[in-house]
Amino acid sequence: MESGFTLQRTGSVSGPKVVPLQGTALVLRIELRHITPIIHRTVVVPSRITLPKLHVTILRAMGWQGGHLHEFAINGVRYGEPDPDYPEPNLRSEKRVRLDNALGDAQSLDYLYDFGDYWEHEVRLMEVATFNGPMASPWCLDGANACPPEDVGGLPGYEHFLHVLSDRAHPEYDDMLLWHGKRFDPAAFDLDEVNQRLSQVQI
Repeated sequence: MESGFTLQRTGSVSGPKVVPLQGTALVLRIELRHITPIIHRTVVVPSRITLPKLHVTILRAMGWQGGHLHEFAINGVRYGEPDPDYPEPNLRSEKRVRLDNALGDAQSLDYLYDFGDYWEHEVRLMEVATFNGPMASPWCLDGANACPPEDVGGLPGYEHFLHVLSDRAHPEYDDMLLWHGKRFDPAAFDLDEVNQRLSQVQI
C-alpha cells in the first residue's frame, strides 16, 4: 500500500541517530508483551511527534479505546499526565515533549496502558526514514492479531476470556459474549481499518 514516503536508512538498527529534521520519520514496532501469538503493529510517525500524540497513535494502531491512564518510560525517564492531587516526584509531564528529543540515541521505549489491566508495550525503533511531502497522520505498515478487549482483566482475564469464548458449552459463554457485545477473533487484523483510525490522528 502506498504510504506517501520513501524509506531511507540513515543508520543501522543497532545505532541510528535520531535527528529532529523536517521530513524525518521513525518506523516503530509496537509489541504487546507477555502474549502469544505476538500482537504487534509497525507504524510510521514524524520524528517530531509529541508524546501525547504518540499515545493516541498507539491506542489507534493497537485497537484500544482509550479512557485509561498511561505512561512512557524513555531513557530512564517516566512521562505521563501528573495528577496535581497525587504528585509523583519521578513522573514528568509528557506535554510538549517530542519523541526525538526524549528518545535521543535509544533504540526502544516502554509504554504502559491501563494501570489496572497493566498492558505493557515495547516500542522499538526499526528505521529512521525520510518521507516525500507532508505527513498529516501516522501510518501503519504491518501488524498481526487483535488486541484484547478493554477492561478484560489484564493477562489472566484475557486468557479466561479466550477460554470461555472458545467453548460454546461453557457456562459463562453467553454472559461473556453479552459483555463483549460481539464475537471476538484473536487473529483478526485489518490494515485498512487501522489506517482509517490513524487518519483521525492529526499531526
